[in-house]
Amino acid sequence: MSEPLSEPMISKRIRNGVIAVAALILSVTLFLGLQTQTSSVSLAAQAEKAISIDLALSNQKPTLMEFYADWCTSCQAMAGDLSEIKKGYGNKVNFVMLNVDNTKWLPEMLRYRVDGIPHFVFLDSQGSEIAQTIGEQPRSVMEADLDALIADLPLPYTYSTGEISELESQITSQSGNQDDPRAHGAQVQ
Repeated sequence: MSEPLSEPMISKRIRNGVIAVAALILSVTLFLGLQTQTSSVSLAAQAEKAISIDLALSNQKPTLMEFYADWCTSCQAMAGDLSEIKKGYGNKVNFVMLNVDNTKWLPEMLRYRVDGIPHFVFLDSQGSEIAQTIGEQPRSVMEADLDALIADLPLPYTYSTGEISELESQITSQSGNQDDPRAHGAQVQ
C-alpha cells in the first residue's frame, strides 16, 4: 500500500503539471508559428518581375515608376499592397522599379528629382511624366491614382507635373533710377 501524499508533494505535482501543460502549449504555438507563411513580399522579388523602363516607355501603356531601396522601411511596408495592386492592374499599367542604391539609375533619379523614397512617378501612355508622389501611400490612394491614370484623368492624390514656361525677366538695369525704392537701380518695363 502506498503512503498518502503530503500537502507539499501535492503542490509540487500540481506545479509540475502546470509547467508541463504550459510548455506543451508554448511548443505547439511555436511550431504552428514557424509553419505559417509570412505575407511579406520581397522588394527584390518584385523588382525581378517588374517591367524594364525601356519597354515601359515604348509599349503605349501608362506607367507607375517606383524609386525604392531594400533598406527603406516605408518601401517594405508598402510591398505587400503594391504586390496585390500589380496583380489587379498589371495588364493595364506598367510597373517599373528602380533601386536608388544602383548608380545605373542616377540619370533617372536626377531627371525626376528623387529626394526621398518611396518616390512614385506616373507616366502617361506616351511616356510623359504627369505626376509624382513621395512617401508611404495607402492602398486605396494608389488605386485611385492608377484608376485616374488609366482613364487619362487628373490624379487625385499626387502633385502634378506639367509644362512650364521659361522665366523672362522684365527688369533692365539703369543706374541712378531712385523713383521707386523697390527698384534698387533697375527700371521695370
